Amino acid sequence: MLLIKPLLAFRPNKMDWIFATKTFVAGMLALYVAFSLNLAYPIWAIGTVFVIANPYSGMTSSKSIYRILGTLLGAIASVVVTPLLMNTPWLFTCFLAAWVGFCLYISLLDRTPRSYVSMLAGYTAVIICYNIIYYADTVSIFDMAIGRFLEITVGVVCSAIVSTTIFPLHIGPAVETRVSKTIQDTNALFDQILLDQKQLHHYNQLLGNITRDTSDIHTMAVHLSYEKSSLQGMTKPLQEMLHQLTVLVANLVAMSERMKQLDQIDLTYRTSLKAIHTHIAEFLKDGHEIKPQELNLLPNQFESDFDALVASARPEQVIILNGLKMDIRHFIQNVRAVKLIWQRIQQGDDSLPESMSPLTTTYPSLHRDHGVAVRGGISAFIIIMISTAFWILSGWKAGFMLAEMAAISACILTAMDNPVPALKIFIRANIYAAVMVFIYAYGVFPHVTTFWELVLVLAPFIICCLMLFPHPPLTGLGLPLLMGTIMGLNLHNNYSLDQIAFFDASIGSLIGLIISVYVIHIVRAMSPDITVQRILAMHYKAVRKALYLPYGTEFKQHLRSMLDRIGVLNGKAAVQSQRLNKEIHLALIETSAVIDLTRLQELIEKLPEQASIVSSIENLQQSLDDYFRAKEMQRPHTDILQNLLHSLAVVQSATDEVENSDIAQRLKISLNNICSSLCHQNTVNGAKQKTLAVS
Repeated sequence: MLLIKPLLAFRPNKMDWIFATKTFVAGMLALYVAFSLNLAYPIWAIGTVFVIANPYSGMTSSKSIYRILGTLLGAIASVVVTPLLMNTPWLFTCFLAAWVGFCLYISLLDRTPRSYVSMLAGYTAVIICYNIIYYADTVSIFDMAIGRFLEITVGVVCSAIVSTTIFPLHIGPAVETRVSKTIQDTNALFDQILLDQKQLHHYNQLLGNITRDTSDIHTMAVHLSYEKSSLQGMTKPLQEMLHQLTVLVANLVAMSERMKQLDQIDLTYRTSLKAIHTHIAEFLKDGHEIKPQELNLLPNQFESDFDALVASARPEQVIILNGLKMDIRHFIQNVRAVKLIWQRIQQGDDSLPESMSPLTTTYPSLHRDHGVAVRGGISAFIIIMISTAFWILSGWKAGFMLAEMAAISACILTAMDNPVPALKIFIRANIYAAVMVFIYAYGVFPHVTTFWELVLVLAPFIICCLMLFPHPPLTGLGLPLLMGTIMGLNLHNNYSLDQIAFFDASIGSLIGLIISVYVIHIVRAMSPDITVQRILAMHYKAVRKALYLPYGTEFKQHLRSMLDRIGVLNGKAAVQSQRLNKEIHLALIETSAVIDLTRLQELIEKLPEQASIVSSIENLQQSLDDYFRAKEMQRPHTDILQNLLHSLAVVQSATDEVENSDIAQRLKISLNNICSSLCHQNTVNGAKQKTLAVS
């Protein structure tokens, strides 16, 4: 049975009842207005209400606007193209398939809620065009497009009125709670990393969870401009704060890696570290308002505390401790940057301090998978070509429903790694919907004569389906079951149901879904292991790119995208391969050290051009490039790693000849971090010994 266990365990709460009742009222209002205006297809008005339904008013409003824009673009495309290509069916089919494929490609690249615009523009054009062909003798092209736009608009307006006036639930407080929790989590992890030796090796998964949470909040923040809450209009500064927050993740990972190195040598340093932690914790918990000019302040005892720590440590720990000091200093400064932006947001100030370079761009620096987008677009193209060809060649009058449903199902779930299981649930839900249509049409509607009676008989079924919406495991059942029933009933002012047309449409819809399932299974679907391999390849490519980026805004944006990619990786379904699980774990560690790659380039520019160490560093950069290129291409890299470790050892030896002690120390710190976090070796000296032993 379909989702039988989750359904039996489901217990709607108060908020579920409020959401379902509000949405039902909005749907009935949209249906009544559509009846009153005598629109051709009132089902699109009520269906729109259910498609955009969300417990949060901001999400409902934003999706409403995106749906109107997407419908408008699809309607314009259909009006422009249909008169030109209507008499050349195969060329027309190719154009529509290419249009949907392109729109889906753009949609899959945009990981914000705006992606709904381009996806809807794609399959809306197909729906309008195929309806125009089906009803060519009775409806004009322009009237069909305008009618569809008006029906969608009625649903959107009714939904907005109800969601914003009856017990509105704003997303602002939810975002505020998530942000506060994430900030608390980073502070708690800082405390644990410095104090809790036993749990040090388990922090990377928790840090990965924070990157996933920040990616989720980044998406939620888009909706803040569409509601009246305390955070209204704060999308850009909030996303900027999230950029800064993700940098904290890199700081925390770097600290944990340095401490793992230190623990392997000697644990005595931890006694002095507790006093350092106490001073830092008191400094960070200071509730006073942070001023922009105080952004880079450190605790008064910071330098003296670390001087005492380094003086009491073993000689082989000194470089690592200096690296830890640098990571902790950056952590403190980034925490204060996050607090300053959050402080301003809560005061209603959407500006950034002048000293802070904004990382937010018009095209946000987030992970984007062009391969998945291309395969999604190709699968949509093939699905529409096959389904429409079936309609054309068979001459089946109801084939247009087959082609429409194939186009819709080709788009709506393609963002998933493997949409096939969800599409199978979609198919079953449509079968159950056909049964519900039959019951209503032949068992209930013959006794319904007024609108209020219609409302009364629809209420139990619709409200029950709507209560499933806020619960992700059950949404895949509730939405297609409800939409399949509403669309199948095809409510009109003068209601009648043609039995032959009903069965034809039901069968056609199922065939269209089956075509989508098979094509997506062959072209688009990927196992979690394959998905993770592809994302890891992009991660290794991003590490290589960091080798040649100067430290600055461009690098920070690049680091932001890398950390977002880690969040995506941690949000994937569990993979079967232990090797891949280990590489996911190591990817976060590697990301924390990419800043040391930019420091290599920075230090080269500060060294004399003729110095022999410059060529040694350039050889090291090339070895790093070769190593991560081999990992990206999934080629054997054991020999390349040995060459890389040799290059590291050569540069390490050459640092003793650098006259500038500050540059020499910074170079030693970066070499240690690269060896530990990118090559996953204990120390540079250890790597050197290992290399000599091999040679």
